[in-house]
Amino acid sequence: MSACLLGLCTRCDGGHKLRRDVVDGLCGLWGVPVCPEQLGGLPTPRAPAEIVPGADGRAADGRDVVEGRARVVSRDGADVTDCYLRGARETLRLAELLGARRAILKEGSPACGVCRIKRGEADVPGAGVTAALLLARGVRCEGIE
Repeated sequence: MSACLLGLCTRCDGGHKLRRDVVDGLCGLWGVPVCPEQLGGLPTPRAPAEIVPGADGRAADGRDVVEGRARVVSRDGADVTDCYLRGARETLRLAELLGARRAILKEGSPACGVCRIKRGEADVPGAGVTAALLLARGVRCEGIE
């Protein structure tokens, strides 16, 4: 579960996106908070980042990053692809260790977006890096605003 949805201050701006309804909806289940960006070694706060097209110039998402066809670049110009891939792999490893079959992730994030990610100020269709890896390994992912 995206840690920011549980109220942990893990977002790039140092804030959170607490969703009380999500927390209340756990009803006896246990959610494991994860922030793939932090697991990948990025600090909080950090410069916002987005998935940028690869050499072919076509629109890209997390699947393209996982397959080496696109990169993740922070607003200050740093290539943070390796951090996003490391965080995605660590999140998958944790899911596998715990036998997780479902993930609740923050929609719009370049790591956690399930159906959409941010590109500039626009919302575009696509999955984030972590969501793409989890989905490829059979973990059911639900995106939450």
